[in-house]
Parts: sequence; structure tokens; C-alpha cells
Amino acid sequence: MNFEEILKELKFDGNGLIPSVIQDYRTNEVLMVAYMNEEALEKTLNTGYTWFYSRSRKELWNKGATSGNVQLVKSIAYDCDGDCLLVKVEQTGAACHTGSLSCFYRYFEDINVLAKQAEAEKDIDIGYILAEVYQVIKDRQVKRPEGSYTSYLFNSGLDKILKKIGEEASEMIIASKNAKPEEIIYESADFIYHLLVLLAYHQLTLEDLAKELNKRR
Repeated sequence: MNFEEILKELKFDGNGLIPSVIQDYRTNEVLMVAYMNEEALEKTLNTGYTWFYSRSRKELWNKGATSGNVQLVKSIAYDCDGDCLLVKVEQTGAACHTGSLSCFYRYFEDINVLAKQAEAEKDIDIGYILAEVYQVIKDRQVKRPEGSYTSYLFNSGLDKILKKIGEEASEMIIASKNAKPEEIIYESADFIYHLLVLLAYHQLTLEDLAKELNKRR
């Protein structure tokens, strides 16, 4: 469909706005909710990055234009009534202005038990954790904050990153030969972290890795 045909499918409110739910395309975590008007939607479709309409400032804004926490659009869907958008994105850095990955980090106290249970389940999901760690690595790659080990690796260059991967692989082998489960897990985590740094250095993503693994299963 062209843009005019898309607009016919959507129902903007009396102010010409439509709510947009922004979701991480890897983990499906809801990152934020914002509003688009026709112009913001058109800019989003044309640029591949999210644009919204600020109801307080009465103007368009490009997510991450100032902070660097941009959202690369992976897909856009709309609900059965055509009055809400679901935008799946690759999030760079934090989506929330507070510095939290998601704007939805506060819970009602009376259902806090359920929230904690959901948070615990999320915390042990390997896909979610890898995606979060990779996002932090990409953020460090862009911003290079002082005192960050990840910044140090990127500043040192490819040879340093490759050297660390070799070291961590050797330590993982030694831990395995020693048959010490805790050491194996610890050294494996070190190795995977440095592997993620290498992927980020080459502008490769977890999605690229997943596609290759999917071919082999």
C-alpha cells in the first residue's frame, strides 16, 4: 500500500493523533508509548527511524536525535480498529528519558508479587539478557563514556578485542579441563561478552547471528 492507502486504514483522533506502542523487536518488551500524526508517520516510513508528535511542545520530534538513543524501525502494524500502531524497533541505548531501557519500570504495589515474578522470569531469559547486554555495548560504542571497560576495548581497537577473545577462550578451556562448573559458567560469560563486543565492532547484530544459527538447526 502507498501512504495514502495506509492513511485510509487508520483512525486518528480529534487532534489528528494516533497512539503508537514501541516494542523491542528482539525481546518484545514494550519500551514506550508516544503519539504520531500523519507527518510523523510519513517521516517514520521514509527515514526508517521513529518520529513522534509532542502534545506538550506541539511539534514533531525524532526519537534519539539529541540523546543518540535512536529507534531503527523493523516493522509497523496496526490493530483491528485501526486506532493504534505497534512499532517494533531496534533500540539503541535507553528508550526512557530516565535512563531506563523501558518507560514501563514502575508497578502497582497491590500486584507487586506478579510484577516481581514477571521480572524474575525476564531476568533468566537468555535471549532477553543477550539483547540487553548487546544494547549496552552498542551504547558504549557510540558514547564512549570514561571509565567503561567496553569503551576501553573499542578505543583500543580490533587487535585488543581479538586478543581478549583468545584469552577468554583459553580460560574457558582450562575451566572445562578442571571440570569446575562455576568457573566454566564464569569464563563462558566472559567469552560471550567479548564476542558481543566483536560483533558490535563489525556492525553485526544478534539478528545476524540468529539467522545463521537458524540455518543450522
